Amino acid sequence: IFNLRWICWLSPFIPIFINPNSYFSSFLSFLLAVLGCFLSQCQCRCSPGMAHQSPLSLAGLPQAQSLAGAQPNVEKLVEDHLAVQSLIRAYQVRPVSHHWLSQTVPSGIMDSSLDSHVPIYIITSSDKLSFYGLDESDLDKVFRLPTTTFIGALRPVHSGSFSWSMAYCQHIGVEFMFINDLDQCQWIREKFEKPGVMQFTLEEKRTLLARMVRSTRFEEFLQRKWSSEKRFGLEGCESLIPALKTIIDKSSEKGVENVVMGMPHRGRLNVLANVIRKELEQIFCQFDSKLEAADEGSGDVKYHLGMYHRRINRVTDRNITLSLMANPSHLEAVDPVVQGKTKAEQFYCGDTEGHKVMSILMHGDAAFAGQGVVYETFHLSDLPSYSTHGTVHVVVNNQIGFTTDPRMARSSPYPTDVARVVNAPIFHVNADDPEAVVYVCNVAAEWRATFHKDVVVDLVCYRRLGHNEMDEPMFTQPLMYKQIKKQKGVMQKYGEKLIAEGVVTRQEYEEEIAKYDKICEEAHVRSKDEKILHIKHWLDSPWPGFFNLDGQPKSLTCPSTGLTEEELTHIGQVASSVPVEDFTIHGGLSRILKARGEMIKNRTVDWALGEYMAFGSLLKEGIHVRLSGQDVERGTFSHRHHVLHDQNVDKRVCIPMNHVAPNQAPYTVCNSSLSEYGVLGFELGFAMASPNALVLWEAQFGDFHNTAQCIIDQFICPGQAKWVRQNGIVLLLPHGMEGMGPEHSSARPERFLQMCNDDPDVLPVEDFAIRQLHDCNWIVVNCSNPGNFFHVLRRQILAPFRKPLIVFTPKSLLRHPEARSNFDEMLPGTDFQRLIPDNGPVAQNPAGVKRIVFCTGKVYYELTKERKAHGMEDTVAIARMEQLSPFPFDLVKAESEKYPNADLVWCQEEHKNQGYYDYVKPRMRTTIDRAKPVWYAGRPPAAAPATGNKKAHLVELKNFLDTAFDLDAFKDQM
Repeated sequence: IFNLRWICWLSPFIPIFINPNSYFSSFLSFLLAVLGCFLSQCQCRCSPGMAHQSPLSLAGLPQAQSLAGAQPNVEKLVEDHLAVQSLIRAYQVRPVSHHWLSQTVPSGIMDSSLDSHVPIYIITSSDKLSFYGLDESDLDKVFRLPTTTFIGALRPVHSGSFSWSMAYCQHIGVEFMFINDLDQCQWIREKFEKPGVMQFTLEEKRTLLARMVRSTRFEEFLQRKWSSEKRFGLEGCESLIPALKTIIDKSSEKGVENVVMGMPHRGRLNVLANVIRKELEQIFCQFDSKLEAADEGSGDVKYHLGMYHRRINRVTDRNITLSLMANPSHLEAVDPVVQGKTKAEQFYCGDTEGHKVMSILMHGDAAFAGQGVVYETFHLSDLPSYSTHGTVHVVVNNQIGFTTDPRMARSSPYPTDVARVVNAPIFHVNADDPEAVVYVCNVAAEWRATFHKDVVVDLVCYRRLGHNEMDEPMFTQPLMYKQIKKQKGVMQKYGEKLIAEGVVTRQEYEEEIAKYDKICEEAHVRSKDEKILHIKHWLDSPWPGFFNLDGQPKSLTCPSTGLTEEELTHIGQVASSVPVEDFTIHGGLSRILKARGEMIKNRTVDWALGEYMAFGSLLKEGIHVRLSGQDVERGTFSHRHHVLHDQNVDKRVCIPMNHVAPNQAPYTVCNSSLSEYGVLGFELGFAMASPNALVLWEAQFGDFHNTAQCIIDQFICPGQAKWVRQNGIVLLLPHGMEGMGPEHSSARPERFLQMCNDDPDVLPVEDFAIRQLHDCNWIVVNCSNPGNFFHVLRRQILAPFRKPLIVFTPKSLLRHPEARSNFDEMLPGTDFQRLIPDNGPVAQNPAGVKRIVFCTGKVYYELTKERKAHGMEDTVAIARMEQLSPFPFDLVKAESEKYPNADLVWCQEEHKNQGYYDYVKPRMRTTIDRAKPVWYAGRPPAAAPATGNKKAHLVELKNFLDTAFDLDAFKDQM
């Protein structure tokens, strides 16, 4: 018995090491502790000589005694304590307040995604006590609670008072018991279970009221002035403004200096006005239908625009920089963009733990549950090269998505359930209780500052008006909106509460309202002086000093992108070595590095070395290079090998690129999660933070970009036109018909070219090389040799502006023996060639050339092989169009005029309705004599990008190559 007693005394602590937060662990700990106590009592009774010794006491050992002082039997003691602990556990595990017990739903309407019945595990009356083996008499007992709760401040608690109901069944519901970290769970318990934790000073209440007044009266002012204008107002969730300001205040107190924010359109104007503090007249002038557009950019609607502002935080008296990212109607598309910019800001200021820079993301309930990019973004939250060390997510939970109620919009009980995948605590709060909202937001900001992990605040509110101010919600949700119409505004309710408490007088309350109304009226008068819409006032990512040099605008010139032979040799030697001692690499990799060394001796580079030369030279010049995507460290086609792995030591790696020069910029190369939408958005955001970085995203195969199409369509392609926001991100898209089937063959160049903004019918008259680049929305290239790839990457940084660069990179050309460049093509004085003319035998006798074939990319090598086989090297010229957009009108004109007797052919390996033909044909016709046809040689139209049959692929290849060298075939087309 003595041994059993000690075993039972120690055993409660054993399950803690198994899983400190599991229900089974808690149950086993308690059961063994009670058994130990019982055995110790048995030992005392069985050993008279030991009767004078007290049994060992355990801290927090559950014990109960009746008010009459009668000693209960051990069986009843165990059952009662287990019942109480199970009851408490039910409240901790299930955020019951959100739907059933608490008043978290302001409208009083039960969430339609769940049944209206109350589950049996929720205690609403004594008749449910029997589920836990309790009865009415147990309500008069006092229990000592376990250490897994802070209810009752660790003092004995009267079970009839149900203190856990006070903690979990008011205006706040907490989800946290799925977190597998005991310290984190205890931290949350302490914040919500201790009695009296939600206390506010008189000054804090007055500040909160002032913020509620600003939030509410701003919306009411807009409704009075522009009742028929769409603005996606905040009515029904006005507490969002004090919520955000509380998060910012608390974060500023904890040392944060920079906050990057993203949100959908609902409430954006209010956030701009009362959180970011944009001038009200700049907002009000947007409603003027006579406002003229500025010269630059096509602009965007007011509720999509962003803002950047540095100001003093009045609560902490510290400087704070706030930026709200522009976001289109693709509600959650901005999430990874915000995270990428936040990561970049942290990187550039050396904030490795997220102490100075943080992100806040706002969401709608339907979008948070329904849009997959939310899940992709969450899964970046703890990855080393993507983590922003905690994001505060604020969900504006309207309990409806446009006209779709929750039971049709999601399969999970709560819209926030997606956050559970990363163990983020979720705080549900009634948005009609401003004090509860502020308390929860304070806790959320503290959580982020303490643990540097994501946290979710679910503002359970309602949408007073329809989807927008012109919408009629009674069509689809009549009962809900009948109830909403009866709802008193939260500002009015809170004002009356504070008046009743004596915090403010009615006169002070009305004066606060009148003061803000006056501010709005005066700003409205000033807004009438605005005649032109200046999008630059809404810029969310300014680049101070980049566009000017010594106070003057930069000239539209670009220096040579070539390097000295010494630099090329040095970088090549780094690329072919292992600059770390006692590092064992794979035998196959040793052969690759040796081959690189041989190429350097021969003054040649392949594709991988050309890329290495570009990256290494920019790093030496202080330009940060970041390459991200699936499997980019090695390269999908095993050609890059930028990260070397020690074959004998786990996780020991070497990145030779970080050993190029002593004072070089850092090189970041990181394999991403299996995500395109989220990761491309992240890299776009990273590139927004600074123009002095080369940020590249590589698709595993070119067609993978289609799952990131939203980022391309909404941010990259029109970003400068909509938001005057230049961006230099580079997309590397492996492309080429290799006979491997329709998947992974085509990067869909036709899609990118169709979105180019150059006019096919207008021949530019200014300098083509740089002016065209300045005026285009993005640059599209398909390089045929590594030297040109080297130049276009360097030009991306040396140009005096930033444009997105789309590169169709090769697959088979990575190791093609003819796809090599000589050092002479990369020396000082050399540049990117937009079009590479034919310098072979045809150049010696241009008049004798019968045909000139224009092409781009890999097909050039197949054409030259076929030309040689036909013995037509002196009669057919082949010109490579390396830059497709902006279109090289000048070089195409010069090349076609060089061969006056030649027919013009466009040859591509893609199908006729895909690839480049529809883009280049009208532009070529604009360039040359319109009477001259542009013949087509390529695959016929098709629905799929390529055939799945190898033999069919080869037949198609032979057919279009024959067509390219056979004039009669052209005539058959017409």
